[in-house]
Amino acid sequence: MLIRIGSRGSALARWQAEHVQGRLAGLGHQATIHLITTTGDRVQDRRLEAVGGKGAFLKEIEEAMLAGEIDLAVHSLKDVPTALPPGLRLCAVLERADPRDALLSRAGLELNKLPAGSRVGTTSLRRRAQVAALRPDLVLQDLRGNVDTRIRKLCQGSCDAIVLAAAGLDRLGRRGEATEVLEPELFVPAPGQGAIALECRQDDDAVAAVVAPLDHPPTARAVAAERALLAGLRGGCNVPLGAYAVEDDGALRLAAFVARADGSGVLRGQVRDPDPQRAGAALAEQLIARGAGELIRG
Repeated sequence: MLIRIGSRGSALARWQAEHVQGRLAGLGHQATIHLITTTGDRVQDRRLEAVGGKGAFLKEIEEAMLAGEIDLAVHSLKDVPTALPPGLRLCAVLERADPRDALLSRAGLELNKLPAGSRVGTTSLRRRAQVAALRPDLVLQDLRGNVDTRIRKLCQGSCDAIVLAAAGLDRLGRRGEATEVLEPELFVPAPGQGAIALECRQDDDAVAAVVAPLDHPPTARAVAAERALLAGLRGGCNVPLGAYAVEDDGALRLAAFVARADGSGVLRGQVRDPDPQRAGAALAEQLIARGAGELIRG
């Protein structure tokens, strides 16, 4: 079966699409990759939430799929909103890579060793809030662009440190440039971080059947809990929140944080439940009862 894959054109997106292409080839299926420029790629002079949030990285790809121009989309799951456009569905979640964030600093200093006033570049509200909570004496700067662009800006002196997803560095062969990998207990990842998601048309059972062997049930369970928490808090890229679930003796242990964008008012919570949807909903309810709604509304 020939499958037309839609992908963004960044080096990381191409790596992910080519990885899926290779996995499909191993199953005996041919796939072609069609590069699509999205709003998120095209508009670089504004904050992401001003151009549609993380969904801005999916819009044109999903439109192409609904138009029948491609059959399968390959996404970083952390960029995928919990509510998909009518007519589309997630059909597989690949085994998760490293879910953690990584700090890269020009001087090779870890987060807790950076001098006061050091400039940390990140546009992610989740990362900004956690850096501000841990190191309120640092200066946060907006920094958009793909992985290569952000590392280049760091090397050029636009900032003193940046925070990136460890999985992206691994996939691009740049893990050695990380100064420090931030543990989830200290620095909570984005829901779905490190996982690749595949999306197809709702009625395309043939494509769904072809990619089904790529699905990794333990990863799918963990990210389902994280995304259920995200949905329960009605969170998106406009909300500084993180969530991370791990298997724990037959159940899922889901931890999360939510805060104001300036890092104040941090709320943390944890639940343990064998059912992903129930775990996410329960933790969202717990955090809302403790004031998360007010933090989210700003």
